[in-house]
Amino acid sequence: MAAETQPPQINEIKEEQELKYLEFVQFATLEALMRCAILYSYAKERAGPLKPGVNTVEEAVKTVVAPVYDRFHLVPVELLKYADRKVGELDRHVPSNVKKVSSQARSVVSDVRRDGVSTFAKTVYSKYEPTAEQCAVSAWRKLNQLPLFPQVANAVLPKAAYCTEKYNEVIVSSAEKGYRVSAYLPLVPTEKIAKVFNGN
Repeated sequence: MAAETQPPQINEIKEEQELKYLEFVQFATLEALMRCAILYSYAKERAGPLKPGVNTVEEAVKTVVAPVYDRFHLVPVELLKYADRKVGELDRHVPSNVKKVSSQARSVVSDVRRDGVSTFAKTVYSKYEPTAEQCAVSAWRKLNQLPLFPQVANAVLPKAAYCTEKYNEVIVSSAEKGYRVSAYLPLVPTEKIAKVFNGN
């Protein structure tokens, strides 16, 4: 009997502890702390001859900070829960269109957390790329109607094409050499851009 009634109580406690509106703050804080910890451990490993001094300072800081941390470590969480409850109380005064945007933002955050930033970015890119192309072509047509713009464009475009081609070459060669940063830098789709603008 006790085992049957325990899960609903546990679920109620979990729901009470979870944040409804400010969960992203908690997530961002944890992410930042994790990255700082990784950076600190990396720096500590490579401290070289300063490593004993770093260890001594670290122990002294732990000795001073540990009692304070033990006493106040729940305060930020409680403040965040309090702010989350207050946001919930304000929720009934917020217009429906703002609530809609807020729920969409929460949906985006959960998608990013579930799939990762790169997958989310690829999804957004594939979804909005045709619209962006149409807007760019429309803007190009309007600009071409201005006096002197076609002459300026004809003077600037070859240099821009040369620079984008060089940029693409640098990215490809750095990827071939194994530089990890090149995986995060996109290539400029020069052929596709030329085809879109020449076709229209």
